[in-house]
Amino acid sequence: MKIVKRDGHIVDYDSGKIRTAIEKANNEVKGREKATKEEIKSIIEYIEDLNKKRILVEDIQDIIEEKLMEFGKYQLAKKYITYRYIRDLVRKANTTDQTIKELIEGENEYWNNENSNKNATVVTTQRDYLAGITSTDITRRFLLPEEIVKAHDEGIIHFHDADYFAQNALHNCELINIEDMLQNGTIINGVMIEKPHRFITAATITTQIILAVTSSSYGGATISLSHLAPFVRDSYEKYYKKYKERNLKESDCVKFAKQDTKKEVADGVQTFNYQVNSMTNTNGQAPFLSVNMYLGETDEYKDELAMIIEEFLNQRILGFKNENGVYVTPAFPKLLYVLEEDNIHEDSKYWYLTELAAKCTAKRMVPDYISEKKMKEYKIDKNGNGNCYPCMGCRSFLTPYIDPKTNKPKYYGRFNQGVVTINLPDIALSSDKDIDKFWKIFDERLELCHKALQIRHKRLSNVTSDVAPILWQHGALARLKKGESIHELLHHGYSTISLGYAGLYECVKYMTGHSHTDNGEGKELGIKIMKHLNDATKKWKEEEDIDYSVYGTPIESTTYKFAKCLKDRFGTIKGITDRNYITNSYHVPVFEEIDAFSKLALESEFQVLSPGGAISYVETPNLQNNIDAVLDVIKFIYDNIMYAELNTKSDYCQKCGYSGEILIDDNFEWYCPACGNRDHNTLNVARRTCGYIGTNFWNKGRTQEIKERVLHIDNKVASCCEV
Repeated sequence: MKIVKRDGHIVDYDSGKIRTAIEKANNEVKGREKATKEEIKSIIEYIEDLNKKRILVEDIQDIIEEKLMEFGKYQLAKKYITYRYIRDLVRKANTTDQTIKELIEGENEYWNNENSNKNATVVTTQRDYLAGITSTDITRRFLLPEEIVKAHDEGIIHFHDADYFAQNALHNCELINIEDMLQNGTIINGVMIEKPHRFITAATITTQIILAVTSSSYGGATISLSHLAPFVRDSYEKYYKKYKERNLKESDCVKFAKQDTKKEVADGVQTFNYQVNSMTNTNGQAPFLSVNMYLGETDEYKDELAMIIEEFLNQRILGFKNENGVYVTPAFPKLLYVLEEDNIHEDSKYWYLTELAAKCTAKRMVPDYISEKKMKEYKIDKNGNGNCYPCMGCRSFLTPYIDPKTNKPKYYGRFNQGVVTINLPDIALSSDKDIDKFWKIFDERLELCHKALQIRHKRLSNVTSDVAPILWQHGALARLKKGESIHELLHHGYSTISLGYAGLYECVKYMTGHSHTDNGEGKELGIKIMKHLNDATKKWKEEEDIDYSVYGTPIESTTYKFAKCLKDRFGTIKGITDRNYITNSYHVPVFEEIDAFSKLALESEFQVLSPGGAISYVETPNLQNNIDAVLDVIKFIYDNIMYAELNTKSDYCQKCGYSGEILIDDNFEWYCPACGNRDHNTLNVARRTCGYIGTNFWNKGRTQEIKERVLHIDNKVASCCEV
């Protein structure tokens, strides 16, 4: 018999613990009120005779109380109840204290590996985590109903970002409206920032906005370079005027003004990159930022935008210097490159940018690629038009929205309210392969997620613009008045709220014996599951006027937690629970052999059913000497899938100078293949883990997942014609 503890962990049944608990209560009473050895034995035998595979610890305690009363041991039962209550109080009080102690001493595995872009030993990160531990404690004890906490602990669902939930002012992620803030001015910390008149000034102000915005939210943020493009022209005109006033001939005025502008763009982009990577926001890390590169966002300033994009790509190819002065791959900002008619063909005007993007991907893993063609097929607004726009952070996408004031699409200035994720493999395992039972449990779990999402929404509903003026009053997300509620921005499709999902592969594999990639029975069930998720969010949206959306969750540490919970609840099942991780969202499992083009084509059918966000990837070897292969994949992305990336390798060992792929041994420890170095402090490792690049190592589950990744493309020239 297994015992399910309060925190969801499962342990072996131990009759000695029952005997000890009753005897401790026995010591508090006298005479006939004491339970005899025979009575204690009969209670234990009664529990064992139930022949349950699993039983909650609370149920055992209820049985003990009932049996003591049956024996007429009313005083003893009262003492036992008191003992149980005190133990519960002690347990709740000590959990947070112990977690904080372990964090400070560097002994807490969860917080040490919670985020691969945070170093838990650094003071600024510890400060964020200390606040997070307190927030999580308050959230669990006061803000969430017991059924949600219990489901979260057992890995049935995951209530994301509980470490920020105690502050009702915080939302998840956003597309920052840099255009509004630069063109119309903004206020940061009470200081008025007026419209800049040069590119380098605009770039600097943008980094200050990013720091302020990301300190007032907890997810990823995205800005668009198109909003900076007009200031390149301002700089050019300033330089042109200077040379004109010196009476230089026209050709020289143009020539020298272009040279100066190019130099300023280079300096401005470098300043931007330095600022973003050297700043620390209140979350204890550099801003979790994505930068959008979409020529189609502007017609008037397209050439200026192309100049900025080119400089961003060139500087990323170079990389950033580490402590030893060696150029390495940085985690942020993440770059998003939109593929469109103007840059996807060899005879396109901006094809040179796509070639540069391919070189950058081969060297530094970014940019990621958004297909304007496919996105406009998927994201149709109520006017019947297709839309193309970036994700918020790493993969969360807004839904199409028409501004009622202008009757035009609006994306910048919008945001996501938060995420709750459903564990699909747990539904399958709980059903014991009974398909009718599967759908029944599925609906029950969906309603549990719905309830948790409603709690997130209601908590934000209490927020007024005063709690974060940079967001709600000064243009990042809105221009509300002081004291005005943000309530309207939570409805009518302006913002989204996400139903996440994880482990589609393991769910389908257990139910059918096939992968959801089999183009047969497995795929059929996989698509049906995805449609069921969308049917649920559509129903909730219609009933509540809240934009619920299905989201392929980037579960970094949760993939390990879910795997452990499944193993605790259902034991080790080959091919299902025998790993330390479960598969992200709809992805083909990392160990399944499949070529890059087949993978992207298949996953595109699932990606369209994940409108709240998703990303696909292909795993590659070092392709720095094979840019043609990268370009073949890029062209395939444009024609077949909305959002995808290539995972290349670009690591560095500080001890021996090795540059290449740092490896993982059978114990899931990282080491340099050249000198054997295993010191994390002297290994620079960059891996894509959930749509973004991590550089501070990972927990055992995610590390095993990285180790088991197979390559989807070899080092030959790829050809999508072979698919």
